[in-house]
Formats: sequence, C-alpha cells, structure tokens
Amino acid sequence: MFGATALIAAKALALLMTIALYHHVYSCFASVKRNDQITYSAFQKGEDEYANVDAIVVSVGVDEEIVYAKSTALQNESNKSSFDKMIEAIKESKNGKKIGVFSKDKFPGEFMKSWNDCLNKEGFDKIDISAVVAYTIAVKEDGELNLMKKAASITSEVFNKFFKERVMEIVDADEKVRHSKLAESVEKAIEEKKYLAGADPSTVEMCYPPIIQSGGNYNLKFSVVSDKNHMHFGAITCAMGIRFKSYCSNLVRTLMVDPSQEVQENYNFLLQLQEELLKELRHGVKICDVYNAVMDVVKKQKPELLNKITKNLGFGMGIEFREGSLVINSKNQYKLKKGMVFSINLGFSDLTNKEGKKPEEKTYALFIGDTVLVDEDGPATVLTSVKKKVKNVGIFLKNEDEEEEEEEKDEAEDLLGRGSRAALLTERTRNEMTAEEKRRAHQKELAAQLNEEAKRRLTEQKGEQQIQKARKSNVSYKNPSLMPKEPHIREMKIYIDKKYETVIMPVFGIATPFHIATIKNISMSVEGDYTYLRINFYCPGSALGRNEGNIFPNPEATFVKEITYRASNMKAPGEQTVPALNLQNAFRIIKEVQKRYKTREAEEKEKEGIVKQDSLVINLNRSNPKLKDLYIRPNIAQKRMQGSLEAHVNGFRFTSVRGDKVDILYNNIKHALFQPCDGEMIIVLHFHLKNAIMFGKKRHTDVQFYTEVGEITTDLGKHQHMHDRDDLYAEQMEREMRHKLKTAFKNFIEKVEALTKEELEFEVPFRDLGFNGAPYRSTCLLQPTSSALVNATEWPPFVVTLDEVELIHFERVQFHLKNFDMVIVYKDYSKKVTMINAIPVASLDPIKEWLNSCDLKYTEGVQSLNWTKIMKTIVDDPEGFFEQGGWSFLEPEGEYYALTHQGSDAEEGDSESEIEDETFNPSEDDYEEEEEDSDEDYSSEAEESDYSKESLGSEEESGKDWDELEEEARKADRESRYEEEEEQSRSMSRKRKASVHSSGRGSNRGSRHSSAPPKKKRK
Repeated sequence: MFGATALIAAKALALLMTIALYHHVYSCFASVKRNDQITYSAFQKGEDEYANVDAIVVSVGVDEEIVYAKSTALQNESNKSSFDKMIEAIKESKNGKKIGVFSKDKFPGEFMKSWNDCLNKEGFDKIDISAVVAYTIAVKEDGELNLMKKAASITSEVFNKFFKERVMEIVDADEKVRHSKLAESVEKAIEEKKYLAGADPSTVEMCYPPIIQSGGNYNLKFSVVSDKNHMHFGAITCAMGIRFKSYCSNLVRTLMVDPSQEVQENYNFLLQLQEELLKELRHGVKICDVYNAVMDVVKKQKPELLNKITKNLGFGMGIEFREGSLVINSKNQYKLKKGMVFSINLGFSDLTNKEGKKPEEKTYALFIGDTVLVDEDGPATVLTSVKKKVKNVGIFLKNEDEEEEEEEKDEAEDLLGRGSRAALLTERTRNEMTAEEKRRAHQKELAAQLNEEAKRRLTEQKGEQQIQKARKSNVSYKNPSLMPKEPHIREMKIYIDKKYETVIMPVFGIATPFHIATIKNISMSVEGDYTYLRINFYCPGSALGRNEGNIFPNPEATFVKEITYRASNMKAPGEQTVPALNLQNAFRIIKEVQKRYKTREAEEKEKEGIVKQDSLVINLNRSNPKLKDLYIRPNIAQKRMQGSLEAHVNGFRFTSVRGDKVDILYNNIKHALFQPCDGEMIIVLHFHLKNAIMFGKKRHTDVQFYTEVGEITTDLGKHQHMHDRDDLYAEQMEREMRHKLKTAFKNFIEKVEALTKEELEFEVPFRDLGFNGAPYRSTCLLQPTSSALVNATEWPPFVVTLDEVELIHFERVQFHLKNFDMVIVYKDYSKKVTMINAIPVASLDPIKEWLNSCDLKYTEGVQSLNWTKIMKTIVDDPEGFFEQGGWSFLEPEGEYYALTHQGSDAEEGDSESEIEDETFNPSEDDYEEEEEDSDEDYSSEAEESDYSKESLGSEEESGKDWDELEEEARKADRESRYEEEEEQSRSMSRKRKASVHSSGRGSNRGSRHSSAPPKKKRK
C-alpha cells in the first residue's frame, strides 16, 4: 500500500503509519474508523491546518520483553530497509518537506527510538496536528451519540438515586462523613446494576474519581481530588464523570443546605448564564463568540462576579474526557459543528457569605455542569437530565431557633446540676405544647386569615354579576314565504319539514308550524278503530327546578301544553291507505328529527365555553420523547384503542392506531401527574387541564394515558400451587415488566422536563400519605401531591387543586362511628362543594396533620350539613355572613370552651356555674323542638341537594359480628340505666336546690349531650 507500511519485528511489535496527502492514498487512513470521508475531503481541499503539511506520520507501539532471539542483526537490517521505504514515500508526497505529527505521543523502546532517529536525520519540518485531527473527528456518528447518551443517563441515575439520596441521609442524620469516603462510596455504587439504568457493570467505569468539596475549600477543576475533611452542611459541590463503552459523560451539581437569599440569587444567576450558554452553542458559531456572549451577560448584570467565574466554560468530549483543542474560552477560533458533544461547566468561586458565622461558612462556591449535544438549529440539547433549580438542589431544614433553645436549656441543666434538673424538667413539661395543641394554635391563626381573605375577595367580586342565559328562541320561518307548499298541508295533515326542523300541524283548520325544540315528547296509542297521537310541549311549570321560568324568552305569553290527534284505522272506500298512516309516519319522523336536533344541541352545549387552543408546533426530529402502546382515557371511540404519545415543541400529541389525534398543549396543563405501578395494575400519565378540550364529540378536563402492568383478571378455576414453576416464572416476568415500564416512563418524563426547561413538571403522588375514601360511587385511594389531592387509577379521576380550596370540613366525626365524611369548600363560592364519603376514622389524624402542613384550615362536626343551602346563604349575603363570624360557625362549641377555660380552677363561684348551665344545658323539650325543625329543613331540601345521605345507622351497623352487637346492647343498657339515675338525681336536686358542685356536673353532661344530636330519633 503506497504511503503506509506496517512494521512488525520479532523483537518489537509496533504500527508505523504514514499518510501522504495525495488523492489515491485515501485508504491509508483506515485506522481512523469513522469520519474517513470528511477527513479525506479535508485533505483534498487543504482545509484548516491540513494545507500546511505534506504527509501525516503516526507511530504507535512499545517493545515486548524478549525471552529468546536468534539474530538481532538480521532484524535490524530488515527494519532499516523498511524505514528507508517509508522515508522515500514521505519525500514523494506533495513537496515532501513538512510532516504532521502528534507531538505529545512518545513511546519507549529501541524500535521507536531507531525510527525517530531515522526521521530526525532527514530534517523534515514537524508540525503538530493534534488539534486539527481532534476537531475533524469531534463530530460524532449516530452510534457514538447513542453511547454518549447512555453514559449521560447512567451518570444521572447514579447522581439521583445514590449520591443525592446519600447526602440527604447524611444531613438528616447529622452524620460526620469525609469527602474522600463519600467519593469512594460513589465509585462502589457503579458496581451495582440498580444504579446503571440497565447497563452491564463491566462496561461502566469512572472518568475520574468523584470530586466532592464543601466547607470553604473549593477548587473548581477536574484535576483535583476529594480531600479528607468532613462534609460541611452548606454549599456541597459534586462532580462525577462516567464512561460507558469508552465514551465519556460529565455532570456537576451544587447541593445547598439552608441557603440564604443571596446564595439563592447567585445560584439563579448561574442557571441564567447556563441557559445563555446553551442558546449560543449552535452549528457554525465560533467557540470564542460563545464565551464572549456569556461574559457580556455577566458584565451587564453582575460585574462584581466577573473575577469569580471559572476561566473556561467547558470542553469537547468523546473517547477523550477533555479535548484540549475544543476548550470554550476567549481564544478558541474553531467553529461548532452539529453532532459535537461538550461538557459545559460554569461556576463562581471565593464567594462571601455575609450570614456565615463560622470560618467554613464564610466562603462558598457554586458549580454546575452538564453534557450537551450541539444541534443545527436552536439551543444545545442537555443529555444529563438532572434537575437543577433551587427547589431541586436545596435542602431546607427547620428553623434552628428551637434547637438553640434546647441547647441553651441543656447547658443550663449542666450548670445547675442534678438537683435543679427535676424542677427544670417539670417546668419544660408544663410549658411544652403537644402536637395537637400546636395544630390547634396554627388552625386558630389560619381561621382569622381565612375570614379576612374571603371577605376581601368577595368585596372585590361584588360588582361582577353573573348573567343567566335565556333559552335560545328557535324560529321556524322568518317569513311566510318559506312555508312549504306540500299537498299534506292543504289536506290538513301533519307534515314534518326536515330542512327547518319544524312540525306543521292543523290547529282549528289552520296549518300551524311548531319548531322541534318546543316539543317535549310524543306518544302514540291504538284504541279500537282509532290511532291517537299525543304531542306534549314545553311550557312554564312543565320542568322541575327553581329557575325554570327564566329559560323562556317570553314567559308571560300563552302556551299550548299538549295536542292530541285521532285518525281512523279503517280504510275509507276509494282510498288507497288508511287515515292513521299519516299519524304513524309523523310519529316516526318526529322522533328522528328530535333525536338529530338533541344530538346537535348536546354537541353545541359541549362546545360552549371551550377556549380556543394554539396550534401544536410539530418537531420533525426523530429523537422526540415518545411512549408507544398506550391507551387513552376517556376513549376516543367506543372501544379502547392503543396509540403513541409524543412530545413536540409546545405540546403532546397522541396518535391512535386508527389515526385519531389528540393534542394537549403544555400551557394548558394545570397538573401533570405520574402514577407509578407500585401497588397498582396500571401505570398512568394524567393531565388535569386548565381549559377543557374536545375529542370524541365531548369536552374533557382530565385526560390520561396508561398501560396495563399485569393481569387484571385471574382465572380462579385453575388449580394453582404456591410453588408452581409457571406461576413463579410469571411473577418474575411481571416484576421485570414493572421495572422496565417504570424506567421507560421516567426517562420520558425527564426528557419532557428537559425539553420544556422544567416549565412542565410531573408530580408523583405520596402514597404514604394516601387514605381511602369515596368521592364518587366506589372507594379508592386518594393521594396528596405537592399541589393537589388526586386519584388517577380509577375512572372518573379525582383531582382537587389545593390552591383553590378555602377550607375542609369533616362531618360525622363521632367516637362510635368507624367512618367520617370530608367536605371541600372552594374559594369560588359559586362552585359546588366536593364530598368524599366513608373515610376510615384511623385516617383522621394523618389528614389533619397533612392539611395543617399545607396551611389549610379544617373544622369538624358531628352532623351532616346541607351545603347547598349554606353556600346559597353565603353568596346571597356575604357581608352579613362575615359580620356574624364567617366560617367560625363550623367550630365545635366544646373546642371554644376548652380553649377559653383551660387550666381554670374547678371550684369557682356559683354565678359562673349558673351561666354555664344556661349556656350549655338546654331543656330536653327545647332540644326536641330544635331537632324536629332541623329534620324538617333537611327533608325539605333533600330533593334539591345532591348531598343528602341515607341514615347513618344502617351504614355503620352493616357488617358487625354478634360479639360487637352484644357489646353495643350492653352499653345501651348501661346508658339507659345511667340516664334514669341521672334524671332521678336531677329531679331531686331541683326540689332540694342542690349545691353548685352537683349542678356543675349536670351542666357538663348536658353540654356533652347537646354537642351531638341523637341519631336514633332520626331512624
């Protein structure tokens, strides 16, 4: 082969390759396995620095240790002749004077030394071409890009699943861990398959030992090593690079523990600079221009940070971790090309923390970095999709004031000694608030805020009045000329005009048109020799409901309620058909026209209020995030169909196998939920929309995409054994399927969040906080997310946005009931309240704790309230409602009494006891009258309200065994005996004018009975 010779000697094994820059020596560059066409065309055209060299000489190899050799003289002669041929080939290429070499490549051994001596003796001009060759082969092929993307995903998995979790454990447990030990644990983590996104551990290795720094000692370079200092809970920088099948990736993040406002602002500015850097990394742009654009932003917005920023902003990456010729700095003149991969790294060092007290807190650094791919148009694509906003990397602990107080108390105990410790503990126990008391105090604050905010909100909305739409007036014919001139009309028969959807009927010998919308229903019957056709019309009073009078444009007019026609079934002499045939045809055609009209009206009603969406911008790139073989709910057609969900520039598109398309725009999504398949039979992506969309001729606010994970049904007829191999294998396959699906969905979500720059974030429900309840007909598991209460696995779905909730009220909270109900009242009082029934009593305290942590006001009571009437009263007179105390009417009286009289002495004056008697101990006659009134009110509203319930006793007593029923009977006997004795004691006390102490006990009993209405009377 001309221009290149491979030399292999018995004493040494080496490769010597020379490339002459001539058109027929293209095949000589075969050792460079890719981009050979680009390289050869660059040689021919003389592009870049290739024009300055006549030949490229590459020598690679090391001498082997020789155990036995016959004649070294013969080998040396053979080498010399081969060297001469190579020198001759170099001289014949182009001018034969300048050769391109890789100056940093130096290999030991006699063979390489003799070749270099031979080359130096000829006096060639050597030019270093390392940079230009690196630039030529920096553009990656598709196969290489796939390997680098896989390497980036492995790095992301290790950071998210291991490092970040480990740091949070250390902070939570307040452990003392050295940086070097933590770095070693990261290196060991890549040996475990669960952190490698399904990759073989033998193909994965670290590019460099992980670099973890904190506590004021920072060096933002990749050549440093993690020191042996303990990790400080401040700004913790972590850099890790993982190599997959020889291809590198890199990731840098800063975790911040309780960052101050200034630290957060500097970090957000660093994120802004990275966004600017990603925008500038485009095909054809000079690397120095990218660097200068970022520096300009720093100079304009925060010039004081100019000397704190890292010297370079990243470097090219591939098989080599750092390409020295592709560093992003102010001097690099190379142009970016599509397909190049860079590790971009930006950081601020030696920043001063003004709030820091200890030496390690006064200085901090911020460092972020990602692996990115240069695209032809638009910003570079981030391959390491690890979230980096403050809320994702910030670890916020509770206020330290409490801890300092505890420390001071501990120190005081030590100073005072053991003798005073008991008194101090007693004082602490007396003054400390329990969790329930803290919750009550917080709820009291929320109650005051709630009433103030609600009053202000309703005052602002006072001027806005809702205009109720009148029913659309359907006119059959705008002028008499449009009336059809059919023979049926002249013959005084019923005629249906399908074009104008009108029924023309003879009334007192006059053909009278009635629009199909005025007809309520029709019926036909045959009695003896006659057929009767009865037509009922809509008129005031025919429809049930309070506001039905407003649907008529002119309710004072005279209305026809019904018309009945009769025709004979007997054929008259000379007639071809019986007279009743006209009525039969009219009945059939009216039914058809009425059905068509109602269908069209229903569709128009569905379209009312639909907000017009923007058009979906399709991304033609094949690498769009995509999930296949998904089902959509609600169904597009009657039968469910599979399809694929693909993310585009500004929204999702679901395409079914039949070709139906459903578009969901990112800006129309209120909640994006991801329900994993842990403990569920399906895995779900659920979108709760701001504005409804139309598909399948209906409007929908909730759309979800799911796939089944296992068998929904089980064959109970099959005789199964717990150790059946087939069953064990099926369970193993199902576990693997669950893992694969979960990984695929998570990868899709991460790519979508990266595509939308985290403007769209998926929420995962907290299963540990979930509780059972029945928002609709069936019981399901309701789970909180960071901003909502949801159930996405059952249909219809349940989604309540917490920001829209005014307060939560618990109904039927009594010690002898197993379940209670939850009522959700919204800030928009015109919106119907939401009810969740049959929640187990065991979930009451966890729900209260969760609501309290979300700053949501809750109340509880023993009765079921008529919320339709309550909300109507509030909307009609909001000012009067808040003047009377607002939502405080829901607070139980017992709680107010406990709060106002806590710690009071038992033996107080007679007058106070008498006042308590008058307040809390109503007579039984009054109580029965009140109960009857409330029952009458409840029953009168039962038809109108959607919240009426069945008797509580039947719910609670169903499902009890005999032991429980006997125990309840014994309790009832004891209570009845106790009540008789109590009544006797009361009557005796009235006669004798008993002491204050006995009347006080009676008042307490009375208050206890008055707080809970007797349910047995309602039965």
